[in-house]
Amino acid sequence: MPTTREPTDHLVPGYWDWVAVAMFLLVTVDLLTTLFAAASHGAGAESNPLVAWLLGQPIWMVVAVNLAVVVLNGAFFYALDESMRATPAPYDRYFATAVELWLGSLIAFGLLVFANNLTVVVFGTSLL
Repeated sequence: MPTTREPTDHLVPGYWDWVAVAMFLLVTVDLLTTLFAAASHGAGAESNPLVAWLLGQPIWMVVAVNLAVVVLNGAFFYALDESMRATPAPYDRYFATAVELWLGSLIAFGLLVFANNLTVVVFGTSLL
């Protein structure tokens, strides 16, 4: 008997969990370690010029920009989720694989940023 449910629908809730992990690493952990590195070594230790400029702004602006990034990423992933659900089989599986690679890359990049920030805090120099 044919089903109307797409084969990848059961994967989507797990993808949202991975989006949350990626955003936790790329926003919360990055923000805290960046602020700690800036407090320890000054804003000049920041190698990203946009973040270095942002560190010179009031703290509410730093937090607001990070919250905006979370909201924009959530909206982007929602659109991606809807597109994946609307993609017919068998292409939905390819779409799901691309999403998995993207999420894995985000998490790997978040871990790299975390390691870099810790290196700045401990040694005063960036890995990059």
